[in-house]
Amino acid sequence: MATTKKTTVKSKQLDDARIIELYMNSVLTENSSPKNVYLFCKENAIEESDFYSFFGSIDNVKQVIWVKFFENAIMTINNEEAYSSYSDKNKLLTLFFTLFEILTLNRSYIMFSLHENRNNLKNLKDLTLLRKEFKDFITNIIDEKENTGIANLDKITKPVFSEGAWIQFLLILKFWMDDTSKGFEKTDIIIEKSVNTAVDLFNTKPLESLIDLGKFLWKENSMK
Repeated sequence: MATTKKTTVKSKQLDDARIIELYMNSVLTENSSPKNVYLFCKENAIEESDFYSFFGSIDNVKQVIWVKFFENAIMTINNEEAYSSYSDKNKLLTLFFTLFEILTLNRSYIMFSLHENRNNLKNLKDLTLLRKEFKDFITNIIDEKENTGIANLDKITKPVFSEGAWIQFLLILKFWMDDTSKGFEKTDIIIEKSVNTAVDLFNTKPLESLIDLGKFLWKENSMK
């Protein structure tokens, strides 16, 4: 642990991004999360009142970090000129590929954050805000009604499909955490197969997609 005196982080230099940066650095350096706001602020020479200007608690910081990852993914794909003309399937593929690229850049933190809950991600408190942002984004894709595919979901409700997409994300996230392939290339495969399956379930060839996905998952599980 450092023993040199820390320079106080002035309020005018502080924002939510800076607090998140300090929190992630603290977690990765100490391999533990600060027990409370007081200890976090003391460690980083921050006034508690300044912290509370941006976050209500340490748990709130944890949740917002995941939202920031997702917002960065959305900003990235929206900067692609051709994105608005993509099919629904390609929009979902782009979302998943981009989001997991960002998660990979922050893999050390993600693995720490999820380690104790890796077998029960659905109930993980840190993902509460992300779940809402994610489902809202999926619903917006459906609402656009500009392409074929997911836009033809008259037979099911939007909440059902958006919740299904969220569960799909959690399954891919769990797979990615266990993926030891070079460049996480197996995660790329599972993203493509799972998105194809989700969309094809509402089109013309669900059986073929399910069999293809099932074969891949069976092969992966049998090798562990």
